[in-house]
Amino acid sequence: MSYIIENVNSCTKKLVFNFDKVDLTKEIKEALIAKQASANLKGFRKGKAPLEMVQKLFGPQVENDALYRFISDQYYQAVKKENLRAVGYPQFGNTKYESGIHVAFEATVEIIPEIEIKDYSKLSFKKGSEVVTEEDFETLKKNYLSNKAEIAEVQDTGHALAKGDFAVFNFEGEKSDGTKPENMKAQEYMLEIGSGQFIPGFEDGMIGLKKGEKRDVRVTFPADYHEEELKNAPVVFHVELLEIKQKTFPVFSDELAKEFGFESVTDFNTKNKERMTLQKKREVQTKLQQEILEKLIEENSFDVPKALVDDQKESVKAELSRNLKQQGFNDQMIGLYFERWDSDVTQKATFQVRSGLILDKLARRYNIEATESDLDAKIEEMVAQSDMKKEEIAKFYKSNDNVKRNLMYAIREEKTFVALMKDMKVS
Repeated sequence: MSYIIENVNSCTKKLVFNFDKVDLTKEIKEALIAKQASANLKGFRKGKAPLEMVQKLFGPQVENDALYRFISDQYYQAVKKENLRAVGYPQFGNTKYESGIHVAFEATVEIIPEIEIKDYSKLSFKKGSEVVTEEDFETLKKNYLSNKAEIAEVQDTGHALAKGDFAVFNFEGEKSDGTKPENMKAQEYMLEIGSGQFIPGFEDGMIGLKKGEKRDVRVTFPADYHEEELKNAPVVFHVELLEIKQKTFPVFSDELAKEFGFESVTDFNTKNKERMTLQKKREVQTKLQQEILEKLIEENSFDVPKALVDDQKESVKAELSRNLKQQGFNDQMIGLYFERWDSDVTQKATFQVRSGLILDKLARRYNIEATESDLDAKIEEMVAQSDMKKEEIAKFYKSNDNVKRNLMYAIREEKTFVALMKDMKVS
């Protein structure tokens, strides 16, 4: 064996190579031919200069290229022989070369670590309800009818502000030092109570007010608020309720159902209840899977390859960028956002890498793979949850190798969770 392997940590290996009496004749000839093909020498057409001339002019460079070929070849042979699951590119160093006598070098590379997962049979989790309530369904109907609804003032002066009502009010925020910033006040502002548009606690603090009444609403700004001086800041909002309005929805008729792409109210109810049931089931399952992953990561500590985290960060940032652009962020704002929240992005990416490594280990333990029949079943599930045709969805996922590979990986993880939860206590 011409190399030894040193453990840097559980996901980093250093391969130390040492060769005596090395003959690089083969590599030099390959490098020389490659250089000849790209050489553009005076008096010769490109690639047609004699090998001897190329050797004479580019001897040191050709020999250096040959050495690189040799080093790369020896490294990849060793990785294959040792079954190392290498990640990213190796870092070569401490190269020593004496022509025809000696070659030595080191290659440090990150690998996917072999992790051991602690016994999880005694871990217990509680699964949420998958029942779609009538309230859930009524909310969906109101979302459809929202553009056709009318907002009118409540004439009953004794009506107390409640969730779902629209408040028209004046407000002025006062900080603990007594200052009242201009960006914390407004006149005749309209807000849907319960919409979550304001600071947590503000809308709840207005509930019960009647037209013409005033109230001080005390809130504390979140720790992650975008303005540094308001993070965790206690603020009193002086509120005066001017009007209470309510949204009136039209009767949901067959004619309206047809406008929304359904045959009738019955067709609307049937299809949407099926979709909502599938969606609720997916939401509950996703939440449970997240809780399981958080617990497994807490229970099992291991090093993760930086290369994987860096790659995953790019994926996280790409997804965040799409969301931020939908919210009106431009490229400069997005850049500043990532500068400010880089640690959060890194933390999220690291969690996803740890999750992926754990699930991969479990999938191999349970001998789970995603099959073409699994893919077909997943496409059928997508059809049931959307208005798209099966042919459109199938074409999208089967005509792009990268998209298909990502979906197959997700399917493998789903199947892994099914097997995993059978060995846990899930109530």
